[in-house]
Amino acid sequence: MARIKGAMMTRKRRKKVLKLAKGYYGAKSKHFKMAKQQVMKSGNYAFIGRKQKKRDFRRLWITRISAGCKANGMNYSTFMNGLKKAGIVLNRKVLSEIAISDPAAFTALVEQVKNA
Repeated sequence: MARIKGAMMTRKRRKKVLKLAKGYYGAKSKHFKMAKQQVMKSGNYAFIGRKQKKRDFRRLWITRISAGCKANGMNYSTFMNGLKKAGIVLNRKVLSEIAISDPAAFTALVEQVKNA
């Protein structure tokens, strides 16, 4: 029986890696060995980045809400505690948008929290 050589699959695999490495600096986009290492590293960075993005946005929302609270004479932690006591269920993303786009509505929220 004839031996099957792996030339086609090897070429396909290498082309796939080099396509992913397109645009990388220097030999990292040309040589398979270096491209493979960089593609693996880049995949790790991308995975970590997807997790960090969630943290960064949450931190941004909290900062915005805190700034809105300080403008109304209250700090962030008492505001969030008051929201829970008042039974207002709004997430931080929505609260930060209200604090930026509609300060009057945010002031009304702060007043509701103060009464609760």
